[in-house]
Amino acid sequence: MSGTTSPGRPRVFLVEDHAVFRAGVRAELGGAVEVVGEADEAAAAIELIVERLPDVVLLDVHLPGGGGHAVLRGVHPQHPEVQFLALSVSDAPEDVIEVIRAGARGYITKTISGPELLQAVYRVAAGDAVFSPRLAGFVLDAFAQGGTAPAALDPELDQLSPREREVLRLIARGYTYKEVARDLGISAKTVESHVSSVLRKLQLSTRHELTRWATDRRLV
Repeated sequence: MSGTTSPGRPRVFLVEDHAVFRAGVRAELGGAVEVVGEADEAAAAIELIVERLPDVVLLDVHLPGGGGHAVLRGVHPQHPEVQFLALSVSDAPEDVIEVIRAGARGYITKTISGPELLQAVYRVAAGDAVFSPRLAGFVLDAFAQGGTAPAALDPELDQLSPREREVLRLIARGYTYKEVARDLGISAKTVESHVSSVLRKLQLSTRHELTRWATDRRLV
């Protein structure tokens, strides 16, 4: 099941864990696109996107069950024709580079207006790359460092795996191990193991130091 059902009208899938915001996006897009599905966590998003093969996926970066880049890893390698546009409250350089590395075609923040969002969806459906103005600089700077993929903006952070970064962010926001486990769909023991690994790699000793480290880098 793929392809646009009417000329110039993209088929769009929404991945967003806040129902109110998801409804707002649907209202803003109106009848100018065909919304073919929605999901509020990573595993369901992957399954439904592969089933429906939309033209564009509007993807929240921070999601239960693995985050936006988990969705990208689960879909993009097998279905590169599906375009992803990240839509997030975060404008942290690390978030931007991470999803672009994973295969997203653009990154815009949730302060975008309705008409701008619709234009961004159409541009991504047509194969363009779209970024909120300030965020484009992050990507250009990363590419300017050479290579076919964006270079790391922070060597320390780059040594962490994607899952370790997710755990780091949530712990730094004050989540308990159980809360992190629930949000990411893993066990509390696995969370504890990831935290130990992060502390070791960053040469930190305590959760307090980890929180301060993450706050200094605007990851929280």
